[in-house]
Amino acid sequence: MGASALEFCALTAARSGEVRNAKWSEIDLDKKVWTVPAERMKADREHRVSLSEHAIKLLKALPRYAECDLVFPSVRSKPLSDMTLSKCMKGICVGEPIFHDRVSERPAVPHGLRSTFKDWTVERTDYPSELAENALAHAVESKVEQAYRRSDMLEKRRAMMEDWAKFLSSEIVA
Repeated sequence: MGASALEFCALTAARSGEVRNAKWSEIDLDKKVWTVPAERMKADREHRVSLSEHAIKLLKALPRYAECDLVFPSVRSKPLSDMTLSKCMKGICVGEPIFHDRVSERPAVPHGLRSTFKDWTVERTDYPSELAENALAHAVESKVEQAYRRSDMLEKRRAMMEDWAKFLSSEIVA
């Protein structure tokens, strides 16, 4: 379950806490949207996540438990711990220098997947920065911009998240 949660973190560029506490009732497989409630978001506002085909396939392959609405439950039907994802990632990183930070030389951590997503959008795509920032659910600093930006650009983010999933699965080498 930890590996699946980590993969979902990568595919959605979501924070690990959002993924570990994700509930089936928040996910619309038909519309390919995961709606994270405001109380679980750092910015205290609801966030819609566009789900790629790969993310949908991952979700459909997961077991569902009648007594538990969590998408990634622990064996005790509680949310996975943050250490579960970190440990899973450290297991992947063993002996693999590609999974180490180039500057600090420390092993990669789950939160770094978000940074990798942002780097990918900036360095390897033509997607606008505000689209990536919206996907990351970063707060808009300017009060004026907050007042005028009412859309979450979900439909525009769909193509970006699909391309990101393809990049992660090496279907494209951009």
